[in-house]
Formats: sequence, C-alpha cells, structure tokens
Amino acid sequence: MDKKTSELLNEQINKEFYSAYLYLEFANYFEKRGLAGFAHWYEVQAQEERDHALLFYRYLLNNDEPVTLGAIAAPESGFSSDEEVLKAGLKHEKYVTSLIDNIYAAAYANKDFRTMQFLDWFVKEQGEEEKNASDLITRYALFGSDAKGLYMLDSELKARAYSAPSLTL
Repeated sequence: MDKKTSELLNEQINKEFYSAYLYLEFANYFEKRGLAGFAHWYEVQAQEERDHALLFYRYLLNNDEPVTLGAIAAPESGFSSDEEVLKAGLKHEKYVTSLIDNIYAAAYANKDFRTMQFLDWFVKEQGEEEKNASDLITRYALFGSDAKGLYMLDSELKARAYSAPSLTL
C-alpha cells in the first residue's frame, strides 16, 4: 500500500469517529426536544460510524500498515431547528462520501486492488446513507409540522434496530 492511501485510511478512522460524535450530538439535540425516536435513530447512526472506524482500523492492521490515532474534534452543535439538524446530517454524509471517493482514487492511482475492493462496500454504504438522510428530510417536511404526524414519525424512528456490518476483511 502506498503512503498516501495509508495516510488517507488513517485519517478516515478519525473522520468516522468524528461522525459518531456528530450523530451523538444530533441525538442529544433531539432528546432535549423530547423526540426520543429521532434521538434513537441518530444513536444507531453513531454505532454504525464507530463500527466503520473499526473496520478501517482492522483493515490497516491486517495489511501491516501502521495505525495513527489522532484527537477527535468536538462536533458541530447549537442547532436551532429539527430541519437544520437533518440537513446537517445529509451534508455530512455527502462529505464522508467525498472522503471515501478520495481514498478510492488514491488506491486506483496505485493499482491497489485490495483496498479498492475493501472500499467498494463503503461506496455502496454511502449511497444508502445519503438516501436515508435525504428521505428523513423529505418525511420530516411532509409530517413534521403536524403534531400527530411528527409523533408517528418519531415512533417509527424509535423502532430502528442496529445491525453491525458483516464486511469480511
């Protein structure tokens, strides 16, 4: 593995842990609003991001690459509306997609097919993450201004179950 790809993979560990922090901040926002279902949805998102970080960590170790763990930045906070949080979630997922794309491009440039194959799962995952975030914005726009609709959407989100990724390294 070339140095640039290794560095980008190491940076991605940090970015995934930051994503977990960010989603916990979103959960915290929704808890304070009394929307436990939205909070739960983002807690599950945080679990996913932590697992993603560990997948990158394990991939580096399994390929005899050094792992360098850096400080995790404090997440963005101080949101003023539910919609602002939801849109920040979509914006963040698009950012993560760009990070994965950059790692893939570095691996491609060096014909690092093993890393490209590893990243294929993340490319697909990011497509799903962006769609889920976009769908949540759409559903909130449809039901969020109606108390009963918001209650039903919140209840539905509370039922989300976490399923750890089954990616084989």
